[in-house]
Amino acid sequence: MSAPVLAHLTTTDMSLELLLGPQLEAFAAAGFRVVGVSADGPYVATLRDRGIEHVALAHSTRAMAPHRDVRAVAELAGVLGRLRPDVLHTHNPKPGLYGRVVGRTRRVPVVVNTVHGLYALPEDPWPKRAVVYGLERLAATCSQAELVQNPEDLAVLRRLGVPDERLVLLGNGIDLARFDPRRVDATSRARARAELGATGPDDVVVGLVGRLVREKGYPEVFAAADALRTRCPTVRFAAIGPDEPDKGDGLGADDRALAERAGVRLLGHRRDVEALYPGMDVFVLASHREGFPRAAMEAAAMGVPVIATDIRGCRQVVDPDATGLLVTPRDPAALADAVAALADDPDRRARFAAAGRAKAEREFDQQHCIDTTLATYDRLLRRAGGRLPAGAA
Repeated sequence: MSAPVLAHLTTTDMSLELLLGPQLEAFAAAGFRVVGVSADGPYVATLRDRGIEHVALAHSTRAMAPHRDVRAVAELAGVLGRLRPDVLHTHNPKPGLYGRVVGRTRRVPVVVNTVHGLYALPEDPWPKRAVVYGLERLAATCSQAELVQNPEDLAVLRRLGVPDERLVLLGNGIDLARFDPRRVDATSRARARAELGATGPDDVVVGLVGRLVREKGYPEVFAAADALRTRCPTVRFAAIGPDEPDKGDGLGADDRALAERAGVRLLGHRRDVEALYPGMDVFVLASHREGFPRAAMEAAAMGVPVIATDIRGCRQVVDPDATGLLVTPRDPAALADAVAALADDPDRRARFAAAGRAKAEREFDQQHCIDTTLATYDRLLRRAGGRLPAGAA
């Protein structure tokens, strides 16, 4: 019997590789024929090197472009008709919504969605919450399981009426062997510090990793860095992440001018972020919205103290005053105060670093997510009478 087909749908190939790559590889090793479905891009070759097939959606985009979204829906319907997957697993806000509906209408035996962070927060204006929560409630009727990364979103979905038997608390995880500070020597640490902008041993390097969009809190970080130029002259800021020019909240000329004035180094996208974390003394994530932030987990696993905003998802990564600090979102002054507090206290940074690695080892192992997801596939395929991977009991 041929292997059951597992299709993972995201907006871009970057999401397939950076968010899901090791998981997709594990699903293939478990006996599935794994196919990524997204916009084409530079990560497709890497996915194929992992043994993952790829089907491109020409109209899939992060941009707010309804005409392209409609075409992407039609494309996906055709892809599912040809591919005939046994499981369709959807991700990201837009494909998570339309993918579940199309999967149901194309009679895919099992449709699963991962909630990486609902696109509305409880404190958002009610019109936004009404639209987002209404669409989520509708789309959830088209899936057999919702894998939810954090307990706060799980509570929201319960209030929206999604049945408990469809809800699975997934969490999130990373490759703890890849992000392991014990692999770092003095030479590689010095190299990373120099690349991040350190000019002397007393410099305190503050690092960021994330897409260059306003939702990630970059304007607040740039303002905090600007405020600290004279207050903490040995603090150096560096940001690693790709530009997102097609996003409506991509960084503008004023944001970049502020970053330049504040001395923030913008290093662009890097595939070797594990080589840069050792150069950081503090990691900052100033996001407005998260599901369960991967970069903050990576930093904690590498023994870097984390300053993050006090929002859903970040609260699952940071134990306040134990592994790092939580600050009010959209508050550059509070962020600057937190950075200054850790910059002036190396002993506190060391305590946070050790506790962060210990927490990562307890809670952030990606194998838990892989095992939970495979168990969900197995349970739902058996219920649907679908094909199982060879060797499934």
